[in-house]
Amino acid sequence: MTPQAGSELRDSATQGSPGDTRPHVVIVGGGFAGIATLKALKHAPVRVTLIDRHVYNMFQPLMYQVATGGLNAGDVTYFLRSLRNRQPNANFQHGLLKRIDTENRVITLADGEEISFDALVLANGVNTNYFGTPGAKQYAKSMYSRSQALRIRDELFTQLEKAAVREGNTTEVRVVIVGGGSTGVEMAGALAELRDQALVTAYPEIDRKSITITLVHRSAELLKPFAPRLRRYAAESLRRRGVELRLNTGVAEVLADGVKTTDGEVIPGELVIWATGVTAHGEVNEWGLEQGQGGRILVGSDLRVKGHDRIFAVGDIALTPKPLDQLAQPALQGGVHVAEQIQRILEGKPTRTFRYHDRGTMATIGRHAAVAQLRGGITLTGVPAWYTWILIHIYSLLGNSNRITTMAHFVSRYAWFAYRKAVPIVGDVRPVKKHGDRVEEVFAATESRA
Repeated sequence: MTPQAGSELRDSATQGSPGDTRPHVVIVGGGFAGIATLKALKHAPVRVTLIDRHVYNMFQPLMYQVATGGLNAGDVTYFLRSLRNRQPNANFQHGLLKRIDTENRVITLADGEEISFDALVLANGVNTNYFGTPGAKQYAKSMYSRSQALRIRDELFTQLEKAAVREGNTTEVRVVIVGGGSTGVEMAGALAELRDQALVTAYPEIDRKSITITLVHRSAELLKPFAPRLRRYAAESLRRRGVELRLNTGVAEVLADGVKTTDGEVIPGELVIWATGVTAHGEVNEWGLEQGQGGRILVGSDLRVKGHDRIFAVGDIALTPKPLDQLAQPALQGGVHVAEQIQRILEGKPTRTFRYHDRGTMATIGRHAAVAQLRGGITLTGVPAWYTWILIHIYSLLGNSNRITTMAHFVSRYAWFAYRKAVPIVGDVRPVKKHGDRVEEVFAATESRA
């Protein structure tokens, strides 16, 4: 490191050990982008502090498997402090960013603690966008965190138990999914598979036809970023699995017992899952940075926040000049790019433009059914796409233990000898009270989660 770089980027060594004069890089957010940035700085002459509101990383692409009882939450959760095991220059701090003093290069956490930085990377992701739809935040279940996925699983099994004992004189369990992107399609496929396989013997009291899955999507086709033939395959696969598709249908309001469409029709549902739209977390508005669509932070071609030389934004929170799909690959590649630019600044070199290399995307519908759009325009459907999806997702997990346990669960759920006998990971259904009543507790829990 040159003397010039040292004086330019080193007046804030407050969080390291006494005498540690290495430049301090602060990363906010432990998702794909934040972890990619941290790992890419492993051999850089800096110390890195990763800050996240959670103490874990949840592997977002498999969240729906947790929500439908296919995986334990722990199978796809990684303790962020474990990142320090193989990276001596890394540290983790549990906290929430509230304010940024750009002039003095100091951030303030929600608990009032101040942390100085030489370079700041904002990779805190996004949250569910309800688009101002009445009742959506109150009654619909979103799936952007581990706790939200577990709530969906708990509510699903609560409704199944109620139907099994004919509580309220009904044996129906109707699920409405709003959104036809990857999350909505994968959730619908997983629920259909759960209904047709694991629940057949577990709930013989419930007629299979009484468990309905309806996917509501405002566009004419599912999976907009995919090639037309893959969109058609996904729609046909879901229909074959008994999922009702309501395309070209918008949602005007979410009710306590279903959704009302823009045409005024009410689609009944004991469980409504909101799987469309993202927006920045509320605290981003307090950071004093320029924001664009969905509250996302505007960045330049090198991923530096507009108007700030030492602040970067990457991943879903960043709005690039040419918008990128909010997927794992742009976040991962962006994180590596940001790490490289920080090192270039340390060396007194100019930053470079971020160039994204599209390596494809994929979505699964169920056993032996998936779609994959790969590099070079190659598209796959069915069994080849499904096995490709499994291998890539298992490989992408953090930690060998997570890879092993997830593979074991997939084998026990999808292998030919276990496919029709797989037992789901049960949700937490409220226990029966002394007098046989559990209704009030269930309703109280549901209301508190809304």
